[in-house]
Amino acid sequence: MDQVELYHRVCADCSKVITNKYTTSFSLGIMMIPKKIRADIYAIYGFVRFADEIADTFVKYPQDELICNFREETYKAIRLGCSFNPVLHSFQKTVHKYNIPNDLIDSFLHSMQMDLSVFTHTKESLQTYIFGSAQAVGLMCLKVFCEDNTDIYKKLEPGGMALGAAFQKINFMRDVKNDFFNLKRNYFPNINLNKFDEAQKKRIEEDLERDFQNAFPYILQIPKNYRFAVLLSYTYFYTLFKKIKKLPPEYILQHRVRISNTHKIILLILTFFKKLLNN
Repeated sequence: MDQVELYHRVCADCSKVITNKYTTSFSLGIMMIPKKIRADIYAIYGFVRFADEIADTFVKYPQDELICNFREETYKAIRLGCSFNPVLHSFQKTVHKYNIPNDLIDSFLHSMQMDLSVFTHTKESLQTYIFGSAQAVGLMCLKVFCEDNTDIYKKLEPGGMALGAAFQKINFMRDVKNDFFNLKRNYFPNINLNKFDEAQKKRIEEDLERDFQNAFPYILQIPKNYRFAVLLSYTYFYTLFKKIKKLPPEYILQHRVRISNTHKIILLILTFFKKLLNN
């Protein structure tokens, strides 16, 4: 192994460590996909995670400057084909390998900047935000799953967007306590979280249910090698959604709803056997 290849591997390992440290559910899903693309999905997650950290965690730092610097360094890494920020180095390799378009990256980074200035969303601003923060990321992953096959990508693009929207809205519900009370953000247009009640919660859930229903037929069309991992993620988030539906609005405002690691393993096993039966 030459020194350049060693550097590639070290950077890839950094993205993997970031993923494993920040999320058990996503890490579990990645382990279900063929090894040849795992590094690419880790690279996308590492990039997304660190940008999100700027917006959500480093609130006592100059966030606007940090986001601008992160954007500049991202595009410099893509232009040069190299970066000594290991997260950006891994990400740019995946961008070039699968021809991930700049407009998806732009949309994502724009949504991260929105988090610094838009605290109460309209329907229109939320659509822009969700496209960048979730749907664009889902489409980056879809480029990897389709191995840059444009025809397959275009066929599955609506499903990738629906699934990204569902996942993001579930995260809004799960994280509403921190988002609203700590970060002062409301991601639910025309919803008064100071007077959050069952009727408002039901409106959000009906919207979420539509996204899940729209996404599912497309999951069954994903290339077989990668279908199980996406189906597992869908199952996890839909299970989380069903749990949230059973809880009263006041509980959602006071707690972050979770699925235990034991339950995640059970879901993995059940999803595996369902896939076997449907093959």
